[in-house]
Amino acid sequence: MMRRILIIISLLLIINVTKTTAQDKKWTLEDCVSYAVSNNIGLQRQRLQTEIEQVNLLKSKMDILPSLNFGTDASIQYGRSIDPISNGVTFLQNFRNGYQLTSNIRLFNGFTALNTISANKFMLKAGLETEKIARNTLVVDIMGQYYMVLYTRGLERASKMQLDLSEKQLFRIVKMVETGREPLSKQYEMESRVSADKLAFTVAQNTASQAITTLKQMLQLAPGTAFDIFMPDLNTLLLRDTSYSTDSVYNLASQVLPRLKEIEFELRASKNQIAAARGSLAPSLSLGGQLFTGYYTLLNDTSTHSTYSQQMKNNFGQAVGLSLNIPIFNNYSTARSIKLAKIRKNDAELRLQQEKNNLYTDIENACLNFNRGKDEYAAAVANFEFNKKSFSAMEKKFESGLIDVTDYSASKTTLFTAETEALRTKLQYLIRSLTIQFYSTGEYETILKQ
Repeated sequence: MMRRILIIISLLLIINVTKTTAQDKKWTLEDCVSYAVSNNIGLQRQRLQTEIEQVNLLKSKMDILPSLNFGTDASIQYGRSIDPISNGVTFLQNFRNGYQLTSNIRLFNGFTALNTISANKFMLKAGLETEKIARNTLVVDIMGQYYMVLYTRGLERASKMQLDLSEKQLFRIVKMVETGREPLSKQYEMESRVSADKLAFTVAQNTASQAITTLKQMLQLAPGTAFDIFMPDLNTLLLRDTSYSTDSVYNLASQVLPRLKEIEFELRASKNQIAAARGSLAPSLSLGGQLFTGYYTLLNDTSTHSTYSQQMKNNFGQAVGLSLNIPIFNNYSTARSIKLAKIRKNDAELRLQQEKNNLYTDIENACLNFNRGKDEYAAAVANFEFNKKSFSAMEKKFESGLIDVTDYSASKTTLFTAETEALRTKLQYLIRSLTIQFYSTGEYETILKQ
C-alpha cells in the first residue's frame, strides 16, 4: 500500500514539473515566428488555395488523355417496336439489354489544351508566391509586435527604476524629517513624486501587458495558454553600422521578393489564356471508338431465341470514327473569352508596374528611415549618457539640500525621457535594419538567428 502511494505521489510530481516547465517557457522571436507560420489559420487557408491551383493543373493535364466510359441499359417495350433480330415491326412486349464501352480523344483543338496547361502551371506558381507573401506579411507583423513588447518591457523596467529612486529618496527624507533636519513639506513633495511614479509604473505595466496580449492573439494561441517572451539583453543587440542604397536594395528585392514574382507569373498565365481562348476559333478534330453488344427477347412469344450468352457473343460490334467541328458562330462566347483574357493581361501588366513602383517607394523610405535612424540612435545614446551624468550631479545636490524636490524631479524626468528615447531609437534602428535585410534576401530564417 505504501509503495502504491509513493508511485502516485511520484507521478503527480512529474506531471506538475512538466506542467510548470511548459508554462515557464519563454518564447524567442524565432519561436513566435515558427509557431505562427505553422499554425496561423490565414496561412492554412492560403495553402488550400494553392492546392486548388494544383487540382486545376492536374485537371488540365488529364483533359488531353482519352476518355473511357462504360454503360449498360435494360428496358421492356410495349406497342410498336423494331425486332433487332428480324429487323421487322412487332407489337409484342419485348425485353432489351445492352452494353457499350466508348472512348474519345481530341486530336486537335487549336492547342487550347496545351495552352491551358501552361496557364495553370503559371497560376500554380503565382499561388505559391501568394502563399509566400501571406507568410512574409505575417512574419513582419510578428517581428514588429515582438519588438513592441521589448520596448514596453523596457519602459516598464525604466519606470520601476524611477520609482525605486523616488522611494529611496523618500525614505531618506522621512528619516531627516524625523530628526528635524528637513521640513515636513519636503516630505509631502517627495510623497507626491513617489505617487506620480507609481502611477507611471502602473501605466507602463498595463501597456506591456497589452503588448504581450496582442502578440499572443497574433499567434492565435488557445485560450488559457500561458505565454511570455524571452527578454534578451538589449545591451548586447548588435546593430550594423552601415548605409544602404535604394537602387542596390531594389535590384536585389526585385529578384527575390514574391510580391513581384506573383504578378509576373499571373501575367505569363494571362498570355497563355489568350492563346487558349483563340484556340476555340480553330476547327477541332476528335477520334472516337465504341464496343457494344446486347440481348433481345419477346416476353409473350413461345418461339425460341438464342441464349443470353450466345446473343451477347453474336451481337458484339465495334465502331470507330472521326469527328470534325468547325466553329462558325457561337453567340460571341469565344470572342468574349478572348476579350476578357486580354483585359486580364493588361491589368496584370499595370499591376506589375504599380507594384514595382510601390516596392521602390517602400525600399526608398526604408533606406532613408534606416540612415536617419542611425543618426537618431547615436544622438539618443549620447543624450542619455549626458543625462546620466547630469542626474548623478543633481542627486548629490538634492541629498545635500542645494536643490528642491521640483528640480530633482525635473532632472529625473529628463533622465527617464532620455533613457526611453535611447531604447526606442535602438529598437527602431534594429527593426529597420532587419526590414532592409528582409528586402534584400526575401528570407526570414537567417535574419531571426542573428
